[in-house]
Amino acid sequence: MSRRRSQRPTGVEALEAAYAAVDHTPLLEALGVEVDDEHLRLALTHRSFANENGTLPNNERLEFLGDAVLGLSVAGELYERYPSRPESDISKMRASIVSRYGCADIAREIDLGSHILLGKGEQSTEGRTKESILADTTEAVLGAVYRQHGFETARKVVLRLFGEKIATATAQGHHQDWKTALQERLAELKLEMPVYAAESTGPEHDLTFTATASVRGVELGRGVGHNKKLAEQEAAHRAWTALRERATVLALHMGEDA
Repeated sequence: MSRRRSQRPTGVEALEAAYAAVDHTPLLEALGVEVDDEHLRLALTHRSFANENGTLPNNERLEFLGDAVLGLSVAGELYERYPSRPESDISKMRASIVSRYGCADIAREIDLGSHILLGKGEQSTEGRTKESILADTTEAVLGAVYRQHGFETARKVVLRLFGEKIATATAQGHHQDWKTALQERLAELKLEMPVYAAESTGPEHDLTFTATASVRGVELGRGVGHNKKLAEQEAAHRAWTALRERATVLALHMGEDA
């Protein structure tokens, strides 16, 4: 009887194998705090992986906690750092810092995407680069730190990771609209406005959109989302980030002279 037993791993076995296949030491070093395997594994388990492996627990409850920890930590720091700013200003500053785009920025800085446990469907649609997945997992990791170490340690992790964003925060909240931010950056560089292209794949009830942002025929950013607007925003964000590189700007201007 035992020889006829299916060799397919159980959901728990699949989870443990996928988690063990990646060295999470660099991630823990970036966080600056130890997180045990139980908490970190849950924080990295996206619902797509959980659902494909027998409805395992996923990271959405930790995401809920992490969102609260992040918001309070950033709000407290802004309150102390900018004592003369009105509530309306620091509220907008906080919203910009803890937005999906702000959290996804941090995720990319610490290479969080390579650690996330995704189902095959999300892997096939570049799930490791999606703004929403990166942002949600960032919050889940913060939730895991809070669960294991308490608020003060979690707050220190938030301030370490988001310190530069807090220091350079403005009340204008441009980073909530990357298409506008990209247009402003291109205008500063005296370059043409971006051209967007988008296509969709998948069944009608669950479409995945892929968008590109190009300048002078050069693709500067690519984004994926569950609707065209989100995909274009992510593409604009990537393009805006690319334009921080001097070589990219020079190449675009040289194309004008060619």
